[in-house]
Amino acid sequence: MILEGKHALVTGGGTGIGLAIAQILAGAGAQVTITGRRAEVLQEACDANTGLHPLVMDVNDEASVVSGVKQAIDARGLIDIHVANAGIAETSPFAKTSLEFWRRIMTTNLDGVFLTCREVVPGMLERGWGRIITVSSIAGLKGLKYGAAYSASKHGVVGLTRVLSEEYMGKGITANALCPGYVRTPIVERNTELIMRRSNLSRDEAEAAMSHDNRHKRLVEPIEVAEAALWLCGKHSDSINGQTIEIAGGQV
Repeated sequence: MILEGKHALVTGGGTGIGLAIAQILAGAGAQVTITGRRAEVLQEACDANTGLHPLVMDVNDEASVVSGVKQAIDARGLIDIHVANAGIAETSPFAKTSLEFWRRIMTTNLDGVFLTCREVVPGMLERGWGRIITVSSIAGLKGLKYGAAYSASKHGVVGLTRVLSEEYMGKGITANALCPGYVRTPIVERNTELIMRRSNLSRDEAEAAMSHDNRHKRLVEPIEVAEAALWLCGKHSDSINGQTIEIAGGQV
């Protein structure tokens, strides 16, 4: 129970990577507020996991973030651990990418991280301890074909994380970015089924296509990302700061 007495905020915590991280933090003793836009999804996750608490919040909306973080703090105290996970993964050929599409990706994937981090930092400074964990991607470290908006947004997340690590260095706060490859999440599952229908492939063949860019040629399991997040919150993690943790089966 190394996180007993800690309050964690996990955006996009109702499914996939966010839920796996929320579960492992709660299992280590933290009280975890999970956020998202679908109340029923959040409640289902909380019903199945002790230590999780639902909060409907839209990271695209500044007022929603400001109000939501305040609600979480009022209910369970200052936020010690923030996992900025909420995001969308959609692609488009560069020449056909509309400004509306570009801005939608940026608003969720980058603006949302900025807003939530901005709101939790004062409490971390007050306590003299905090862990900021952003969920970027291997696309935040290299270019992703057909992913101009997505890749740029995830590069931005890495840049912001590094700035936070520098600005609050020596004040008890660390900021690190998790950069997973293709993870077995509902998004990947939907894309796998789409490939199966379009290309007349078996599930194994479609999954192999999805995991092609993972160096070990398999999908990353959500628990593998969650364990990395827990490690960054551990007792002797103070010296891990401003890093990109690549979880993709090999060198990116």
